[in-house]
Amino acid sequence: MNRRDFITCFGVGWVASCLPLALAACSSQKISKDWEAIGTSGELDKAGQLLVPKSPAGSVLVVGKSSGSNLIAVNPTCTHAGCTVVWKAEAKKFACPCHGSEYGIDGKVQKGPASRPLSTYAVKIEGDSVLVKAVSG
Repeated sequence: MNRRDFITCFGVGWVASCLPLALAACSSQKISKDWEAIGTSGELDKAGQLLVPKSPAGSVLVVGKSSGSNLIAVNPTCTHAGCTVVWKAEAKKFACPCHGSEYGIDGKVQKGPASRPLSTYAVKIEGDSVLVKAVSG
C-alpha cells in the first residue's frame, strides 16, 4: 500500500468513526435550545424571584418558589419603553416603574401605556436547576 492509499483509507475511517459523535452533538444541542438553565432553585427561593437579564433564552424574570407548582416566567422588558418591570407579589402583577404599565401573571397588558404583552416562558425545576423555554412573544 502506498502513502496516498494509506492516507485515503485512514481519512475515510476517521470521518466515519466521528460521524456518530457529530450526530449526537447536533441532537443534544437541539434539546438544549428548547430548555435553558438560567439559575438554581436556591437562588429562586432566596428572594422568591430570579432575574437573569442576559440568559441564553433572553432576559427572564421567574417568580415563585421552587417547591410550588405555580411558577411564572416572563421577559421583564416593558413593551412600551424597554424598562425592566418589577413583580408586585401582593397585587400579583408586573409593573413598569418608568411609565406605569401593568401586566398580569400571563403577561397581558392590564394598564397602559403599553399595548403589547410581555413575552412568556414555560418554566420548570429539574434537579437544582431552573429551566425556561420561550412560548410566546
